[in-house]
Amino acid sequence: MAEFGSVFSLEGQVAVVTGAARGIGRGIAHALAGAGAQIVAVSRSPAETLAADLQRRGRSCHLVPADLGDPEQVETVIPRAVAAAGRVDILVNNAGTIARGRALDVSAGDWHQVLQVNLHAVFRLCQAAAKEMLPRGHGKIINIASLMSFQGGILVSPYAASKGAVGQLTKALANEWAPHGINVNAIVPGYIATDLTRPLVEDATRNPAILARIPAGRWGRPEDLGGAAVFLASAASDYVHGILLAVDGGWLAR
Repeated sequence: MAEFGSVFSLEGQVAVVTGAARGIGRGIAHALAGAGAQIVAVSRSPAETLAADLQRRGRSCHLVPADLGDPEQVETVIPRAVAAAGRVDILVNNAGTIARGRALDVSAGDWHQVLQVNLHAVFRLCQAAAKEMLPRGHGKIINIASLMSFQGGILVSPYAASKGAVGQLTKALANEWAPHGINVNAIVPGYIATDLTRPLVEDATRNPAILARIPAGRWGRPEDLGGAAVFLASAASDYVHGILLAVDGGWLAR
């Protein structure tokens, strides 16, 4: 039996993190690197500062620029990650987008863009990573779901639809790939202060209402998700399949 601490080690592992340049993705990339993983940072935004930060900590970071809103670019991500780092042991599907507004006003373009980034790209990346992992009989896939995987939210119908689907996709893929040594799970962030949620943080009405429901009494920070990510990426979670792990300050319990 492995020493307890060693089951959380990611030494020698390659982790692909999408949306890694900022916010939750950046926090997760730092956490996985801290546990020993080599990072492949996939991002539409420049991620050089992340790479420099990790390199200062003695961890390698390969950059794979890609816009997951473009289906053709999605198809290149895993092959480019393998070319850069040799293989993929861990995939974190973090990249996401949102369109806020009344359902009556959602355009076809906004609907398809949100579904492309938040759902279609996630599925295709899961497929590609699993094909790479299956011959080795081992791999960890972590999808980033949402409170909207359980709730409808307010004025975010495309986002809620996409994240509800991510939750079900996580379970479906776990059922299919668990017998082959691939763990598929999801993290459900609560209200985390990032660029994506800045409109809510700055909303004088919504922000107090949100805080009033969070038992922890504060917005989450990207680094709050690091422990869950390391757990789901490591041997500590080898018998964990198809869960949606909430890291939400107690929001869903209220």
